[in-house]
Amino acid sequence: MDSASSRRQTTIERLRRCRPAILPSLLLCDFTNLQRQIAQLEEAGYQALHLDVMDGRFVPNFTYGMTIVEAVRRCTQLPLDVHLMMVDPLPFIPAFVDAGADMLTVHIEAIRAVDASASLDETLREIARCDCGVGIAINPSTPFESIDGCLGLVDLVLVMSVQAGFGGQAFQPVALERLSALRRRLGSEILLEVDGGVHEATAGPCVQAGADLLVAGSAIFRQTDYGIAHEQLQRAMAVVS
Repeated sequence: MDSASSRRQTTIERLRRCRPAILPSLLLCDFTNLQRQIAQLEEAGYQALHLDVMDGRFVPNFTYGMTIVEAVRRCTQLPLDVHLMMVDPLPFIPAFVDAGADMLTVHIEAIRAVDASASLDETLREIARCDCGVGIAINPSTPFESIDGCLGLVDLVLVMSVQAGFGGQAFQPVALERLSALRRRLGSEILLEVDGGVHEATAGPCVQAGADLLVAGSAIFRQTDYGIAHEQLQRAMAVVS
């Protein structure tokens, strides 16, 4: 492994080793006790953290930016999987990497928006140039064939099982068909992630359909004991993994 690609490759290998894995979505965590929350997640056995960045334009919600990514980075050495739900993310990629992102995932729908200044390839190559894991996300209504042309540039494909924008939405079963179809297309090298409505009843079917990484929010943060939540989700995945 050459030094120019060590950070990106280290991240991908680390995520591969722990699959299938549950990634807590910090969207629902208690930000007034961020350090304690992250320590509790680490103690519970989670292997990576997921951060949802929403710009209020691509999605009808606004969350946080690189300052929160930086704050989380100071609290943990776990891989930070940063999901950019924002129009035209290209100018912000170096700042997110500097803040501590290990994986940056952008939406194909946002890159193709009329006011995006860069092409999909340019955006993905910029993430790679910053030595960060490269991800592409697709919403439930987006044909998965639309990402075929960029698969040679990515380390991860994120299948949204809800429409991007808000936590706590119900899982859309069509995601299982999309996961299965993409798993056949991707082989085993590209990581396959699912986000939205992941809980005890849906985690097992997602893994069976081919998901490596499962992003969960309510299923973790609505419980008082994050360790019990992790054990329940691990058991759900183990039934079929």
